[in-house]
Amino acid sequence: MLRYKILSFVLSSLLFFPFFSSSQTKQALRYEIDAKRIGISYTSKDALPRGREFKRIDSTYYVGWMLEGTYKFDHAADYLGYKTAATQLQKAMTLMEKDFKTELKTRTNDVMTYVRILKFHRDWDYMSFILIQCYSNMDEPASVWKLLQKCKATDLQDEIYEDTYNYLAWTVHRNRFYTNAKYPFLKNSIDANERYANELTDSAALKIKRDAELNKTFFGNRYETEKMPSVWHYKSILYTYQLKIQSGAYYYEKLRSTRFFPSNNFATFCSIQAGFRQAEKFYNISKNENTSDKRLNESSYYLSIINQYKNENKTGIAELKSLIKANGSTPGFGWYNLALARELIYDGQTEIAKRHAIRAGQFKEIHIGTTLGQSHYDFTSSLLNLIIKMREIEEVKFLNKDWWYSPDDISKLAKLTVEKYGLQFLIINQFAQNPERDRVIYKLFSTESTVSFDEIWQLIDGFSMNYFLERFKNEIQHDTRSEVKRYYKLFVGKLLIKKGYYKDAATYFESILKESAIDAEYEKLFIARVYEGLCVCEQKLGIQTDNGYIAKLYSIYPQLIPFSGLKMAMHLQSNDQNSTQRLIINNLLKTNINWANLGGTDIPEVHILFKSTLGTPLIECMVSLNGKTIIGPQTFRYTNQVEEAGHKLSMSIFGVGDDDDESFKKEKPREKF
Repeated sequence: MLRYKILSFVLSSLLFFPFFSSSQTKQALRYEIDAKRIGISYTSKDALPRGREFKRIDSTYYVGWMLEGTYKFDHAADYLGYKTAATQLQKAMTLMEKDFKTELKTRTNDVMTYVRILKFHRDWDYMSFILIQCYSNMDEPASVWKLLQKCKATDLQDEIYEDTYNYLAWTVHRNRFYTNAKYPFLKNSIDANERYANELTDSAALKIKRDAELNKTFFGNRYETEKMPSVWHYKSILYTYQLKIQSGAYYYEKLRSTRFFPSNNFATFCSIQAGFRQAEKFYNISKNENTSDKRLNESSYYLSIINQYKNENKTGIAELKSLIKANGSTPGFGWYNLALARELIYDGQTEIAKRHAIRAGQFKEIHIGTTLGQSHYDFTSSLLNLIIKMREIEEVKFLNKDWWYSPDDISKLAKLTVEKYGLQFLIINQFAQNPERDRVIYKLFSTESTVSFDEIWQLIDGFSMNYFLERFKNEIQHDTRSEVKRYYKLFVGKLLIKKGYYKDAATYFESILKESAIDAEYEKLFIARVYEGLCVCEQKLGIQTDNGYIAKLYSIYPQLIPFSGLKMAMHLQSNDQNSTQRLIINNLLKTNINWANLGGTDIPEVHILFKSTLGTPLIECMVSLNGKTIIGPQTFRYTNQVEEAGHKLSMSIFGVGDDDDESFKKEKPREKF
């Protein structure tokens, strides 16, 4: 019996020893990994090779998977990159939960206990934050929500990165236009989703207060003060979207005294109130922040709209071309091409704008760190393509005032018109499925709008006039943004023109011009459209006034005139001598311009000088109005392709640039021609 007991003890010891030895070996390996990890940040250049080394040492320890995942996230720029990073991080978090679940859920005010668990809390905090970004960039809100629920259950006592409740609110807000049928975590209307998001930010504030009570031992009494700006940030986003201006202003003012003040968001807050001067200031501040971040710089995109309003399109074109060249095909490339297309459209460069719009349409954009999603992108792309098509139609009519006698022009117009109707049908279908159209499109200057007021007009032009007339009259009465009301007045006036009520329309336009709050520098496009409306009213009513509205339009936004259908009086002076030069001038005379025999007040003087430099034939063009130079002098080469040269000259007298022609240059204005 004794011999049997001794044998049993020996066998038991032998069975236990490999397990004990294996356990000791694994622990030693993890100590080795932890020692080697010291000094390596999540995104350092050593994170990837060290992560792979640690996985070879012990693939059951989360650290190697974490470092490889965080490194790959930092270097990702497309769906596949984020997917690869997410796979590593998912594995790391699974292993971490398996081995350190107790440590992760421990909440304590004991210093020694907190020091022991702090490493695990920090790793979980950063990993969950990065994995949330991966899911978000892959457009997987259900996965985001599931992970945030796990973070909510873990309930770290100090969240530096993951910010659980605020990200829950952000996820609801970003997907607010869907319902419970698509994502079970949502409510069944935009209003209900927005209320839910607001409640979640309230929960974020409560968690901060609860954590502050526990963390004051480690971080002092300022914990709550330092954490609350994150709640104010999301509150400001929600209230701005809901156009609750006073509430939004309250939270932006609270953020202003912190280092978390969001310049881009505040710029948008100014813009939705038609405060474009302030908006530009803060967009420019934001544009220069986080320049190394591989995502859409919203400020650069929205500045294209401000440039459009100011008629600073040429400046915007140069900046966007440089930005696209510098960034290449990274997230934001599509948005920047859409912005560039906009600047080119409003500078009159329709053909070049078309190329950039096509390029944007062919690019698979990734929407990172923004509420702007694929539906916004598709809508903006479709609308700009529609405007380009409308511009192409008007350009044909401008370049040949007798287009109806030209079979080629009639054929071209027929083709363009069919294409225009096709685009309108596409946009109508997109609209029909967009529950936000009342808030983002018909409500001018919405936070989530990616198009300008002028582009919105061109969208609704010709559709449901009575509906929009009633709607915009109602907005004049009830919209609380006082500086936005005049834009609704503009729309009402333009709709009245469509209905043939020219006197009533003129009354609206004239009342707008009496407003003292108009910013003449930042609202040039708006003022130009008012002048354009008054020109149409005068023509339709058959009256002639001394107001010189078309001359005023030409002086601030000449690029609009070739596409407006308006026929402007101009006086031409040219030194053409040979047959080629005369043919170029004849092409100019065929345009939809009323060429006056004599100059005079409010009649632009067009000066054309044919010259030669080192054997290269050049055309120099300058236009003055009432003694002030409006266009040029600008110079470009010409060849025997007289029609092309004539068309280029015709557009150049309205300030239209040519960003395909490297020889195009601007010279300093001279006192005399």
